[in-house]
Amino acid sequence: MRRDRGQATIEVVGALPLLVAVALAAGQALAAGVARELADHAAEAGAVALLQDADPADGARRALPGWARDRMTVRVTGRAVRVSLRPPSVVPGAGRLLAAEAEAHA
Repeated sequence: MRRDRGQATIEVVGALPLLVAVALAAGQALAAGVARELADHAAEAGAVALLQDADPADGARRALPGWARDRMTVRVTGRAVRVSLRPPSVVPGAGRLLAAEAEAHA
């Protein structure tokens, strides 16, 4: 019985890196989902701006919160507005891999 006293502590310390990795992966998945929704919203706002003879890139940028504006690119081809948005990431380079793209037509 005396040997088992520290066993739980050792198991928690051993499992802690796995728990942190799972939490970071879940957070990254949530950030990617938010980026997808924001890209879709920005593309629609850009298409509406195009219909109103305004700048679609400016309309898309104004539809996003401040932290996302420098993470997006806007391409306008004819009557289509395509928005690409990189989510924030803990691991460098993961944002580019998880970039969300959305397209809306005016």
